[in-house]
Amino acid sequence: MSTPKDLRYSAEHEWVKVEGEKARVGITDFAQSELGDIVFVELPEVGDEITVDQPFGSVESVKTVSELYAPVSGKVIEINEELNDSPEFVNESPYEKAWMITVELTDSNEVDKLMTPEQYEEMIKE
Repeated sequence: MSTPKDLRYSAEHEWVKVEGEKARVGITDFAQSELGDIVFVELPEVGDEITVDQPFGSVESVKTVSELYAPVSGKVIEINEELNDSPEFVNESPYEKAWMITVELTDSNEVDKLMTPEQYEEMIKE
């Protein structure tokens, strides 16, 4: 189970990589392994506003459909179009190929409320 050290994590199993005033968002290796084979990813449109702890899309696996919850608030400035044709990237490469959205942060302090890699690893052990 991979938990990159340069990311922050939400209790809903999303990861965040902060790059200046922007944040890239995806789901964790743990989340994709629990969901099973991903067959469809629904993402917001560029220009949409997302709000922390509110749903911004969904991931459909052969087992279930799961909501994606925004780990931070902001304006969607980029979506990973490749996931439309290759949702399996979520299983194969959750941190590299399967990033989902990039947002312009409304409040960078929200990132500080997310878990460190160590805190996230502790949570998923329980």
